[in-house]
This record gives sequence, C-alpha cells and structure tokens, in this order.
Amino acid sequence: MFYTASYDSPAGRITMAGDGERLTGLWFEGQRHFGSTLTGPCTAGSLPLFDDVRRWLDIYFSGREPDFLPPLRLLGTPFRIAVWEQLLRIPFGRVVSYRQLADALAAAHAMPAAAPRAVGGAVGRNPIALLVPCHRVVGSDGSLTGYAGGVETKARLLALEGVAAGTLPDPLPPFRNR
Repeated sequence: MFYTASYDSPAGRITMAGDGERLTGLWFEGQRHFGSTLTGPCTAGSLPLFDDVRRWLDIYFSGREPDFLPPLRLLGTPFRIAVWEQLLRIPFGRVVSYRQLADALAAAHAMPAAAPRAVGGAVGRNPIALLVPCHRVVGSDGSLTGYAGGVETKARLLALEGVAAGTLPDPLPPFRNR
C-alpha cells in the first residue's frame, strides 16, 4: 500500500508518496515520470513521515539547508539506485556535471567508466525530487541541461540555494557509506 499527500511549494504543487515508513516518491505536478513508483494500491493519507517531509520542505524553501533527511526507499533498477545514491552526495548550494557523476559512480563501484548519457537518463528518472538532489546536476559548462520538473524550476531551485546561472561544477566530496 502506498500513501500520498500534497505540499504547496513556491515552485509549484508537490505530491509525495510513501510506503507508511519511508518516502518513495516526491514529484512536482506535471513533471515527467510523475508517480513512477506508485506501483500498487494508493490512498491519500496523513503520516508522521509526511509531517517530516513537509518540515524538510519548509526549511529548504526558506533558503536553508535541512539538517536531516527523512527515511527514503529508492525504487528502481540497481543502476538507477546507484546513480541516485551518488546524487545524495552533492552538497546544498553546489553543482556537479553529468561527467563527474558518471566518473564518481564508476569509482564507487569499481567498474569501467559509466556513460554520462546513461547517468543522465537515471538522473532524469529520479523519483524523489529535491531530497535526492537531481537539480544539482548541470552540463560541464554549467548549463542547465534538463530537469523532469522543467528547466525553469531547476533554475529557481538552484537560485534558492545561492547557485548563479552558469556556475561551473564542483568536484564531488569523497564517498562515504550512509
């Protein structure tokens, strides 16, 4: 059973989904792949988890970095989950490139280089927007190269974090197991 609730953000209405204990989805209304993790029965509900997510979103949309992360359940292929785990390493107010993300993924999993396009496809299918910060991935030249919620939304989110348009990517911090 999945539960859903909504949140009205300055960047648009957000739908969140959870399994009762962990967040499984968070999407801007109308974004690509909306509801992709809702694979079973679903009902609107009020959960302590959703209260935590709303508190996280309130802090985030006030322009501050939340000091906690509600429990997440990443639902996807092993490759996509590995990419999303790398996204969790990107600090608030920083951006990385798709190439850097692909290189970090390869290093973390002791595998041959990952293709930036494949990584980009996984980034675009991230089911937990904002908390798994796919909006912090940009082109190598700092260009805003797509976002499932729209490039305008991506620009607003980065500006909220103090990232100017065209900011060049930073290196990812060293990998730490969560």
